[in-house]
Parts: sequence; C-alpha cells; structure tokens
Amino acid sequence: MPIDLIKVTSPSFSKNDSLKSQLLRYFPNSVFNSEGSIFNSNQLKNFLKDSIGAVIGLEKIDEPVLQSCKNLKVIAKFGVGLDNIDQVACKKYGIQVLGSHGVNKLSVAELTLGFMIALCRNFYRASLELKNGKWNKTGGYELSGKTVGIIGVGNIGKEVVRLLQPFHCKILVNDILDQVDYYKMNQLIESTKENLFKKADIVTIHTPLTAQTKNIVNKISLASMKKGSFLINTSRGPVINQQDLKEALIAGTIAGAAIDVYETEPPEDQELLRLPNLICSPHIGGASVEAVMEMGLSAINQLKKFFKA
Repeated sequence: MPIDLIKVTSPSFSKNDSLKSQLLRYFPNSVFNSEGSIFNSNQLKNFLKDSIGAVIGLEKIDEPVLQSCKNLKVIAKFGVGLDNIDQVACKKYGIQVLGSHGVNKLSVAELTLGFMIALCRNFYRASLELKNGKWNKTGGYELSGKTVGIIGVGNIGKEVVRLLQPFHCKILVNDILDQVDYYKMNQLIESTKENLFKKADIVTIHTPLTAQTKNIVNKISLASMKKGSFLINTSRGPVINQQDLKEALIAGTIAGAAIDVYETEPPEDQELLRLPNLICSPHIGGASVEAVMEMGLSAINQLKKFFKA
C-alpha cells in the first residue's frame, strides 16, 4: 500500500479542480469524495478504512470511525474548528490532527457584516414581500452608530471589528482570554455576556463549540435582549438552542436573526427556516472562492510537512 494514500472527505475540496491537482501533485494516489454530499458514519468507515492520511471537512470523526481506520496516521482539517473531530480518540489511536487558524476569517467576517446590514435595513423581509406582490417601503435602520456585541474575539471576531470601523459602532466584546491591550487599542468595551445581551442592538457569535459555549444563547439570554435587536450566528449551530431561537422569533422577543450554522446539518426544522424574520444560509460563511482555496492549500501544506513530501 502506498504511504501517500490520502482520502479527501470534503465535497467542497473534492469538486475544486485546482485543489485536486495540487494534492495529486504531491500525493498521486489521493482519492476524493465523488458523492457530492457529507458522508455519514458508515460511509466514512468505508471510505477511510485503507487511508494513511485524510482531509476532513465537517464530517464527524469519532471513535467508531477511527476504529475502522487501521492505517490512518494523520488528519488535516479543511477549514477551522476541530469540534467535529474526537481528538482524545485520535490521540488514543496515535493519529495526529493538523489544524489551521484564521484561513477563512475574512470570508466569515464579510458574511457576518452582510447579515448585519441585511437585518438592519430589512433587505430580506422586503425582498420576500416584493416577490409576493407587496410594495412595502419599510427601510429599517442604519447600522452606523449602533451597539454591536461580539461574543468570541478570536481571528474572526477581530476581523468583524476591523470591518465595522467605518460604521462607528459602539462595540461590546466578551471572550475567555484577557485581551485588554487589543480592546483598548480598538476602543472596545469588555462586557459580561449578560450585559452584552442586554445592551447590544446586534449580537454576533464567533466562539468555538465547547462544553462551555453550547447553548449560550437560550431562553434566558434571548429574553434579556432588546425587543428590536438582532442575533447572528456564523460559528457553530449548537451554541444556540435552536428551539428557543424559533420561539423567540415567533413571539417577537427579538426582531430577527441570521444563522449560517445549525444543530444538525442540513437543518431539518422547516418551520424555523420559513420564518420571515430569519435569514438562513447553508453554512457558507467560510466558503468564498478565496477561502476555499486558502483552506485547501493549508491542508495540503500540512500534509506535505507531515510526510516530508
């Protein structure tokens, strides 16, 4: 068996001819996901069972999958965030996990900014109404000068801060790390989550998914938000209790929300997706053409270093 048998599970990587040719240049025995969809557990077991290395996207890599991968030595993440990979199990089986940070930060931050403007200026609802023959010139509010709350001030959160500079927003921030010098330099106001939910006109989430961040947006936090406020999530679906969000949107507890990520993907709650005060997209935050290339090249370079190719 060749030592460079790399399997690529990610559909986005697998349909990108440029990335495929780059990987094949260094690992000519690479195999790609030709199905065009995210593999389930059984499909992963079958696909990865004889691989030496793997390029993983959003697929769940848990111990049952790893038990089937007797030859697997390394996993390179296509994207950022390792919450879908059981790193404890990887360590148990001697599999190294290679991750990259910040490669898609601009792509996600731009989508977040787009969501902010669309929510404030009533783009989405006005478009839906016009398509249904209703001429409603309700133009919403300007983003400029509003109070924005950012939970999670890592690579993406910082990029959102940078993009917001021309809008002269008051920015409240919350993070587990002490970043007082960065906050001071950028005129940010460090805040508790409770105060941030209460004071912000827009709350945007940019945390990794951990035991501490799961369901940080729930009935209690939603009830504390301003009635006319908006919520944005481009991080990971389970940081929001999806049922609680749906109930808050139906009841008008908050004015609207925009989400790019879901508790299960693709999402199954069609009632939620049909709500007129919810903008929803299919996890495209990090999927700009430029970001896909950056993430793919990063994964390839990680593999090259590992195998000294």
